[in-house]
Amino acid sequence: MSAISIILVLIISFLAGIEGILDEWEFHQPILACTMVGIATGNIASGVLLGGSLQMIALGWMNIGAAIAPDAALASVVSAWLVCGPSHLSVKEGIAIAIPLAIAGQVLTIFVRTIVVGLVHAADGAADTGNLHKLDLIHLTGLVLQGLRIMIPMGLVLLASPQAVQGALKAIPDVITNGLNVAGGFIVAVGYAMVINMMANSELWPWFFIGFAMSAITELNLIAMGILGLCFALIYLQLSPRFNGSSNGNGNDNSDSGNLSAEDELDRELEDL
Repeated sequence: MSAISIILVLIISFLAGIEGILDEWEFHQPILACTMVGIATGNIASGVLLGGSLQMIALGWMNIGAAIAPDAALASVVSAWLVCGPSHLSVKEGIAIAIPLAIAGQVLTIFVRTIVVGLVHAADGAADTGNLHKLDLIHLTGLVLQGLRIMIPMGLVLLASPQAVQGALKAIPDVITNGLNVAGGFIVAVGYAMVINMMANSELWPWFFIGFAMSAITELNLIAMGILGLCFALIYLQLSPRFNGSSNGNGNDNSDSGNLSAEDELDRELEDL
């Protein structure tokens, strides 16, 4: 693997670790992290397939109260490297490895968050004295620690030889790997249920079935499917009165005080379920 690919993978790992906290560009989501690692290693198809599978699993991972969910960032970048990199593991093996990696990432983020508590107190002191420059540096330091939380383990994995990785994988008993695959399948079912729950309304159901119908067209590759999906989304946004601000038929968009915003309508539909 070239040095450029290794550097790009480390940068992606760092960004994924930061995004696990920021949630601004969603680089830590498996569908993005695995795809970017696939692009960096020149194996885009495997990265997309792995990312799509892990994304459905990650939909079932969520923070509840103060509980921290399994870490999708570490699971995504490391498993993507093992699948798309020189080890050339299968997507099925990558999914099985991603689950324990997510637990390891969860332990690491708890450790880093414990360290960040001291930075929070230092930030409080900087805010009391009005030292905004110091306050910015403290916040950036916390983000850098979160990025290193993913980049350092990724660097250690990069140092391992493909033969060592494959040997370690073969040393794992089949009962464990098969059990992890079954557990991953259960979590994927939870992810599908969450997606269907969000789509359970009269406006989105047609697109759900259109997707199944289009999947039968074997001549279309993933890029063509993605382009069609983007075009359908743009058409929907242009035609839907909820998004293009068109009139509701009486010549006055705001005349009906009972009109609900898009968020309110979605909340109402979810409550009706």
